[in-house]
Amino acid sequence: MKQSYNFEIEKIKNLSQEEKVSRQKNLDLFYESGFPSKQVEDWKFTDLNLILNKNFDNISNEVNFESSKEFKAIENLEHNFIFLTNGKIISTNFSYEEKSKIIIKDFDQKEKTNLDLGNSLTILNNALSSGGFSLEIAKNYKLKKPLIIYNYFSKDLKNKILNNKNSIKLNKGSELILIDYNDSREQSNFIKNTIDTVYLDENAVLKNILIQESKSNGYFYKYIKSCLEGGSSYENYILSSGLKLNKIEIEINLNNDNSSCSIYSALNLLEDQHQEIKTRINHNSPNCKSYQKIKNVLNDKSKGVYQGKIFVEKIAQKTDAYQLSKALILDDDAEFDAKPELEIYADDVKCSHGSTSGSIDSDAVHYLMTRGISKKEAVKLLINGFLNEVLEKINNNELKVFLEKILERQINGY
Repeated sequence: MKQSYNFEIEKIKNLSQEEKVSRQKNLDLFYESGFPSKQVEDWKFTDLNLILNKNFDNISNEVNFESSKEFKAIENLEHNFIFLTNGKIISTNFSYEEKSKIIIKDFDQKEKTNLDLGNSLTILNNALSSGGFSLEIAKNYKLKKPLIIYNYFSKDLKNKILNNKNSIKLNKGSELILIDYNDSREQSNFIKNTIDTVYLDENAVLKNILIQESKSNGYFYKYIKSCLEGGSSYENYILSSGLKLNKIEIEINLNNDNSSCSIYSALNLLEDQHQEIKTRINHNSPNCKSYQKIKNVLNDKSKGVYQGKIFVEKIAQKTDAYQLSKALILDDDAEFDAKPELEIYADDVKCSHGSTSGSIDSDAVHYLMTRGISKKEAVKLLINGFLNEVLEKINNNELKVFLEKILERQINGY
């Protein structure tokens, strides 16, 4: 059965007539193409239109943004927080910080963002976006504790779509550890379509960690577009196992000398979960570095996808770019697809990419079993070692222990 759409601009509150007209134009553009299918090259491994047809009868944007859920903060990690319900700010706490150095407010939906209008989900977001936040850190301010963005969801989201935009700006010399924490345990099917824009001024440092804490029937798409100025550093860690469907698309623009970025992913997929990571690193200036290490463990009938592109402009001499994906496929019905790409126009560069997939080392399992460990526990130990490698460069011990426990819970199926 083909799903129907029930998208209405009138359901979005406090819009001017001009905004309604602009949003309706975007909605009409979306209707021309609909949700992306495998005929779209960027979606050849994740046919979203087919997936939604199978799992949704009717999709509506009529969403309640009021929080009826009691908020409980993580206890074993000292942190600041922003608490969101369905993408809308409910409360914030920066008790560890100089509050004058931090600006947090509702996202201004009138803000114009230069996004890919060939992406129908971007167009739909422009039409229906509500909620979301804007975060700005003052020049040379280094947050003392991590900031956790708690993403909670109401219980009335069956056949609903959430569209949110967020903006993160770090001014010159500022530093932030940001944890995007999804706590979605709902069994009803819903869609979350999110666009994040990230700007790092000179010598700013951002560590961005994406976590899905529990199993959920959520269908998530997140597009992160970031721009880096000279000397800035952007690290991404993706630990987002557990969602029914999750596609994370990351575009990073290294716009000035000596900026650098890295993307690390550790995913343990179960049942029929489907997860895709798609990256594009644009080396637009000389002497920049990028590093990507994507690791997947695939169980049951799960599917993992990695599409990664490194683009090097002609002026981007002395580029140093590395990209690697590895997958452990533990069941015959599991699937992993990889599409690494290099597009290089400079002639003095160091670029490499690779992809491997295979089963778990039977000799290693046998060795552990001879030491009195059951086969099931031996496999878990090897998976844990395989995935934990992506956390090696985290030098904050408290944060590292916290993330190791998240990974352990995901490996154990929560």
